Amino acid sequence: MSKAAVTPGRRPLRALGREELLAQFEAALGEREGVAGAHCVHELWMRHEPPMNIERMLGLLWRASPESVPAWLPMRYVDWLPLAYDVAGRFKRRGRGRSNIYLVLLDYEDSPRGPHGVYVGATEYTPAERFDQHKAGIRAAGSVLKRGLEVLTGPVLHLQGLTRSQAEEVEEGLAEALREEGLLVQGGH
Repeated sequence: MSKAAVTPGRRPLRALGREELLAQFEAALGEREGVAGAHCVHELWMRHEPPMNIERMLGLLWRASPESVPAWLPMRYVDWLPLAYDVAGRFKRRGRGRSNIYLVLLDYEDSPRGPHGVYVGATEYTPAERFDQHKAGIRAAGSVLKRGLEVLTGPVLHLQGLTRSQAEEVEEGLAEALREEGLLVQGGH
C-alpha cells in the first residue's frame, strides 16, 4: 500500500523511534515528498511533540512541497488534535451513502477558552467544498463564516460516505463527545 493511501488515523509510522522519524522527515524534505513528511509530522504530533517543534516542521514541509502535502495535515498547530483523532475514532461507518462528516478549526484567540474551537458538520458535499460554501455565506454557520480557519480532514477521514441518517447521528454524537472532552464546539445539530 502506498503512503498516499494510508490514512493518518492508522499511524503507519507508530513503530519508529523519534530519531528515525526526524531522519525520515529530513529525507522527505530533501525529496520534496509531502505525504512522507506529513506522516512523520503527524506521528510526532500524536506523541505530543512540543508545539514549537510541530509548528517548525509544518512550516518547513509546507514551504518545501506544498503541492504534495496531503489535505489531512493541518496548516497550523492545534493542541487537541490527538484528542480529536481519539474521539472521532470511536465512531464507525455503517453502510454506504453520500454524506460526509467534517470538522472546521475555529479561531477563538479572543476567547478565554481559545485559541481554537471546532465546528462539527455533516454534508453531501466534500468537506472542502462545504467549508468554501460557509466562507462564501452559503447556508453558513456564523461561527464558520466569522471564525473558520481550515478544515480538519484527518480525524474524520473514516467518516465519509455515510447514509444521511447515520451522518446526522454521528454529527450530533461527535459534537457532544468533543464537548464532553472540554473542547469549544459549535455545530453538531
